[in-house]
Amino acid sequence: MDDALRDGVIDIARRAAAAILGVYESASFEKDAAVQHKDDRSPLTAADLAAHRCIVEGLRALTPGIPVLSEESRDADIAGRRAWTRLWVVDPLDGTREFVKRNGEFTVNIALVEDGVATFGVIQQPVTGALWHGAPGRGAFRREGDADRPIHARIPAASPLRVAASRSHRDARTQALLDALPGSEVVGCGSSLKFCRIAEGEIDLYPRFGPTSEWDTAAGQAILEAAGGAVLDPRGRPFRYNQRDGLLNGDFIALGDAGLRARLPE
Repeated sequence: MDDALRDGVIDIARRAAAAILGVYESASFEKDAAVQHKDDRSPLTAADLAAHRCIVEGLRALTPGIPVLSEESRDADIAGRRAWTRLWVVDPLDGTREFVKRNGEFTVNIALVEDGVATFGVIQQPVTGALWHGAPGRGAFRREGDADRPIHARIPAASPLRVAASRSHRDARTQALLDALPGSEVVGCGSSLKFCRIAEGEIDLYPRFGPTSEWDTAAGQAILEAAGGAVLDPRGRPFRYNQRDGLLNGDFIALGDAGLRARLPE
């Protein structure tokens, strides 16, 4: 991951964000953001498809030897993905529900995965223009304009703990964990912005019980690990990608301070 490749991916993420904003800010938003549903009933809008085309075309031009796995990829385009040892994992618009609600909490996610490990990630928030990127071992950064500011998770975690809870996916198990951490401050936050806020030290913990997909977490994991944090499964193992027949993740906990896991209920 040299500087030219990093900045090329950042430029693609920004172009995808501009494509999303073209729909988000249009006078015909209600029509253009009309929700279709895919086979799994997840929502799909014109903005998802515009960002998908922008990212896939951009990555194929930038790195023609690296295949792209996108949430909006056709089955035929990713039929051989298990044989890919190096690939881009992309969510063109993470937080479609937040997009439709017009609350600004949606992102563009792009991650490089090598031998199952998320080795580089970019997350762009179209509405604010904020962008985060990172590679484990090379650091995590928030880019403002063309300048990078290093970011770090809050280590050690301190009281009161700040816990991210999804606006769209609050479930009974998440609530039970929150109840087991009395005095914690609950922070509502959508999409992969949770990973970014943990990486910046603003939040300590993000528990997720229930299905997500690999493109929902890969970029966030790369950035959070680069900032000193971790994304762990219930057995305490780091998440890995493109290793299974399906693309759904299991339960996980994202932590700024990995040592915090010992304080959590089983």
